[in-house]
Amino acid sequence: MIRRFLNYLSVCLAPFLVAALGLAATIRPDKVGSKDRCPVCGMFVAKYPDFAAQVKFHDGQIFHFDGAKDMFMFYFNVARYAPGLHVSDVSAVYVTNYYELNLIDGKKALYVAGSDVYGPMGRELIPFANRSEAEDFLKDHEGKHLFRFQDVTPAVLSQLER
Repeated sequence: MIRRFLNYLSVCLAPFLVAALGLAATIRPDKVGSKDRCPVCGMFVAKYPDFAAQVKFHDGQIFHFDGAKDMFMFYFNVARYAPGLHVSDVSAVYVTNYYELNLIDGKKALYVAGSDVYGPMGRELIPFANRSEAEDFLKDHEGKHLFRFQDVTPAVLSQLER
């Protein structure tokens, strides 16, 4: 009786396991190709791996950026840079963690603005995976503000341009 129940349970749960594994595979960051260009500024992203970012869409499209600032500019105006797509179509956002130089979930990252560290396009939002590193960087590099993803606004980006 128990064996029959376990067999039944495994048959019922198998599709969910397969779906979960498939979903996990699709939400990983992609490698930047040598010809991938930032849709905001046109720069070749592979030249700047220490600042690279990317936005993935549910339909499989991926856009690469030379820094978090351009990624946010794109994110705030998807229709301009990717006609036919909407911010609601975004499946994942990745940014390069400043110290470890690995791609991390951009929506969970913390961003330092106003520091003395410049990216490929000048003043940049510098991403971090954890608060203590972000706060240390803020102090060590004369940062002005620390933001969560949802707190970055177009006004924040315009302050970087000054």
